[in-house]
Amino acid sequence: MALTATVHRLNITLSDVDRSVYESLELRVARHPSESARYFWQRTLAYCLCYEEGIAFSKGGLSDSEEPPVSIHDPTGVRLAWIDVGAPSADRLHRASKSTRRVALFSATELSLLQREAASRKIHDVENIEVWLLDASFLDALEKKLEKTLALELVRNSGTLYVTLPGGNVVESAITETRFSA
Repeated sequence: MALTATVHRLNITLSDVDRSVYESLELRVARHPSESARYFWQRTLAYCLCYEEGIAFSKGGLSDSEEPPVSIHDPTGVRLAWIDVGAPSADRLHRASKSTRRVALFSATELSLLQREAASRKIHDVENIEVWLLDASFLDALEKKLEKTLALELVRNSGTLYVTLPGGNVVESAITETRFSA
């Protein structure tokens, strides 16, 4: 019998002071049985931190290797942003950069490993790929709190993420933006 996805209901109060975005998000996020909680959190944080009109999780989920985990489309369906998670291959980043003007990557992988992979092959417009580095221990702390229904507050201010969980527990981490070298 095949395992099915677990649907998590997340009520997120988003205060992205760095971008002046303030929203109440009611998300239903499907978690594939093979998806780690760390990847789930990276994907969810990427959605929140890039939130704007037209943003969506991939319809195909993890099984569709040709689509990003999160993307932004204009009202006509044209993809405006490819938002990836983890440590994608140089080929995937090249394909993303060729197909979409804006590419962002959210990762807890060491920058040196990401740089090495990016240098392994020519990537179109590599210097314009946004790389957002998350602290692995921050994701580990969130992983322990993942439930099927969860209400939380997410604040980004001056390059620091604060997540307030039920019971008032606050987990915080720096989030660093960098770019790949050409």
